[in-house]
Amino acid sequence: MRQENDNIEGRTVTVKVWDRFIRVFHWTLAAGFATAFISGEVGAAALHVWVGYLLCVMVALRLYWGFRGSEYARFRSFFFSAGETLAYVRGMFAGQPKHYFGHNPAGALMVFAMLALLLLIFLSGLLTLAAIDYEGPLVFLANRVSDEASYAFRDLHEFLPILGLILVVLHLIGVAAGSIQHKENLVRAMLTGKKRKNTPSIPTK
Repeated sequence: MRQENDNIEGRTVTVKVWDRFIRVFHWTLAAGFATAFISGEVGAAALHVWVGYLLCVMVALRLYWGFRGSEYARFRSFFFSAGETLAYVRGMFAGQPKHYFGHNPAGALMVFAMLALLLLIFLSGLLTLAAIDYEGPLVFLANRVSDEASYAFRDLHEFLPILGLILVVLHLIGVAAGSIQHKENLVRAMLTGKKRKNTPSIPTK
């Protein structure tokens, strides 16, 4: 899982962090969220619905992979105590945060926040599709939902992606800050799956 290569100044440790599924999921989610948001804004209903179904499947697979996937993909690898999270945030603002090969505490919170928000977006979208358009896997609920509730689901589904955009902006800021503070290209890491870290050289006699 881990590869090491000698460096003139010391040792460059190359760690395989993100497996292929995580990388495909990340970029598919980014493209899918953008497509769903834009298609919803311009009224491309069919495209919006089918992209929504795709994202539902991708998130379901990510939840499964969070328990059965590779080391750094598993949720247990980025559960942190409140104390460790606060210590990381303080270090981040001080310009010297602790380095993590996988998700750091701030990144872990972002992952959980995004997954929770996506689940709410999907649920509100499926309920809107069923209650207003009489379509989708929850259509059996159509006659059990009042008109007021139907439009409340629609309004919620239109509002939640705005929160998603805010999380995306915070995520991009975090990626930029982490890349600078840790001197590593996090975007490249999500493309190649690998991170590099220079360790001090050991003097030889």
